[in-house]
Amino acid sequence: MKTGIHPELTATAVSCTNCGTTFETRSTRPSIQVEVCSQCHPAYTGVERTVSRGSRIERFELRRARAAA
Repeated sequence: MKTGIHPELTATAVSCTNCGTTFETRSTRPSIQVEVCSQCHPAYTGVERTVSRGSRIERFELRRARAAA
């Protein structure tokens, strides 16, 4: 690999907005928020839950507002 062209990886806190679980990994971003993680996803838990995360339009508007700020 070439030296000096790769981004720097730092410790990153990942948090789930649905259940509140947090864990640490490495990424180029300082923090990451996910909507569903392995602790609350039905495929991993075997329990189906309703996720109150809003409609696609509401989530899009929220992301657009965060990007503008």
